Amino acid sequence: MSGKYGDLIKQARKPENQEPRKTEVEEAATQPEVNLCIKVPVSLRRHWSAEAKRTGVTMTSVIVEALKARFGEPE
Repeated sequence: MSGKYGDLIKQARKPENQEPRKTEVEEAATQPEVNLCIKVPVSLRRHWSAEAKRTGVTMTSVIVEALKARFGEPE
């Protein structure tokens, strides 16, 4: 490779000029979070909220865990 573009490609291939790729976890962490709303009976919500607080977990973490177990994650 020679010429203007060949020199650019050679320079870009040098390790010090390359940025490491983000992992899926890092990629997901940079995405904005959005709301996911569901309607449930108030008695169930109260029960689940109390149990989550009692056990020291968040409702979000439990819901995300259940959705990942059921549907997996994107590739």
